[in-house]
Amino acid sequence: MNCPYCKSKRVYNLKDNYKKCSVCKRKFSPKKINTDLRVIELFCNNINANKCAKILNVNYRTIQNRYSLFRKLIAYFLENEHYSSILDNSSYEEYYYFTKRQKRDKKRSLYKAINILGFYSNRKVFTLLMPKLTKYDRGEDSKNFEDYLKWHKIYSHYAYATPLSVFWKYLEESLKKYKGVDEENFFYYLKECEFKFNYLQNKQIEILKDLYYT
Repeated sequence: MNCPYCKSKRVYNLKDNYKKCSVCKRKFSPKKINTDLRVIELFCNNINANKCAKILNVNYRTIQNRYSLFRKLIAYFLENEHYSSILDNSSYEEYYYFTKRQKRDKKRSLYKAINILGFYSNRKVFTLLMPKLTKYDRGEDSKNFEDYLKWHKIYSHYAYATPLSVFWKYLEESLKKYKGVDEENFFYYLKECEFKFNYLQNKQIEILKDLYYT
């Protein structure tokens, strides 16, 4: 097998069933590498951490930690890719995301929603988490401002004619499989959805492998 770190074919066997690359001098276990690749494939195939652990007969906490690392690597990759590229004419739209519990509340408020700003440029979606809306102290003013925001979301003229509208539906459907996403970690789940929306599955695997072994 090629070295997972530098892709060199100059790999030789060690006595402890490990291999070593003669180019980058890295030592690795073929068994662990194969498991890592399967975890990446299952992650990109939308298999949750619990099911992945059962399929591979690996400790759940190990898989959960690996999935968390993948999401962080993906977030870094997407941010870097977006800000280092020359952007074409982009469309943009503000979106309010509500959790399952909030959606069941008939009196749900925009002040509790997660505020997202989405862009579409270079044939890819890119998202930013915005600060939560600041609530006025006086009840009537607060309600009037919320009603105003519902009718005056930020968006570009052609936003509804781009994949942004499709992405919001994809985001909602993708997050349904989780029992609940902590707001503290929501950014990473958002970026996971962005990544999987922008790239075909085989490309996702290729990118994530490079990120993981770099």
